[in-house]
Amino acid sequence: MSTYKLLLLPGDGIGTEIMREMEKITQWLTAQGIIFFETETDLVGGASYDAHGTPVTDAVVAQALKADAVFMGAVGGPKWADVGFANRPEAALLRLRADLDVFANLRPAICYPALVGASSLKPELVEGLDILIVRELTSGVYFREPKEIVTLEDGSKRATDTQIYTTGEIERIAKVAFELAQQRRNKVSSAEKHNVMASGILWKQIVTQVGKELYPSVELEHVLADNCAMQLVRQPKQFDVIVTDNLFGDILSDVAAMLTGSLGMLPSASLGNTNPVTGRRFALYEPVHGSAPDIAGQNAANPLAMIGSLAMALRYSFDRGDVAEKLEKAIINVLANGTRTRDIADGAQAVGTSAMGDAVLAELQKLF
Repeated sequence: MSTYKLLLLPGDGIGTEIMREMEKITQWLTAQGIIFFETETDLVGGASYDAHGTPVTDAVVAQALKADAVFMGAVGGPKWADVGFANRPEAALLRLRADLDVFANLRPAICYPALVGASSLKPELVEGLDILIVRELTSGVYFREPKEIVTLEDGSKRATDTQIYTTGEIERIAKVAFELAQQRRNKVSSAEKHNVMASGILWKQIVTQVGKELYPSVELEHVLADNCAMQLVRQPKQFDVIVTDNLFGDILSDVAAMLTGSLGMLPSASLGNTNPVTGRRFALYEPVHGSAPDIAGQNAANPLAMIGSLAMALRYSFDRGDVAEKLEKAIINVLANGTRTRDIADGAQAVGTSAMGDAVLAELQKLF
């Protein structure tokens, strides 16, 4: 059986704590001979800036390019608020996404049965919720140039961000969305602003063409991105797979996340083309939430999104959907048993980060 190389980048804040709980799972799976992992750990984000003067070193990027999958905890915090834009902790994430070219960001929004009451929406709106947002991740307004703030002759300033998409960039993300929809409920909703943005017009044209020519059996609808945000809080279960650009995907996935009760519950996968070194897609896995510096070091963080990211890796990088299903079932069982971290306690007695990780591992062991 192959041994898979994982690069672990815990990052800042609660990143180290949640990564430690994910490692408990990888170590147990390896010890049991279920799937073999070999891990390397390095610095990223503010931790890397403090040590090396840069949020991610060339050496770490080189490691990432050779890994079978990269796992990131979280980056950033008020400590680095005054650092220049190019060296902000978040710049590490942008560089890793760009250098790995992980263009397809998959963000599931699933409302677990035990957490229906934790959602900000009425139970009947979120019970059974299972949405997948497919966000284009390496182009659009976050990456294109010019991106600048310049001083004008009169002393005032002008800020510029540039939104550009090409046919190829839209085609490849659309194909990912349609293929995933075929494995789910066979519906794609394309969210763009084709009413006021030229990039939105092209986006709609290309997604329509890809669907018509390659995936005619998949239902396709186009929804204006602002209306999509409204519909997510009005009637979220109307959606199956939502495909959208980088900016709108950033916003819509956070809206969808809160339908589930907590950002601490949601994993994500960012996938690219096939890595010629490993023969598998370039892949970066991370929780949706941030570094939560206000609770860092307090053993209070929810590690389930990080553990859920491992489940996504088992499915999308290592073709072990059988193990992924067991790990996801273990999470469901833990929640059904009433085990809660502070963010999802809803009045119940909260356990710490390490206790939640132990509980998931104990449930996983029962399933093998």
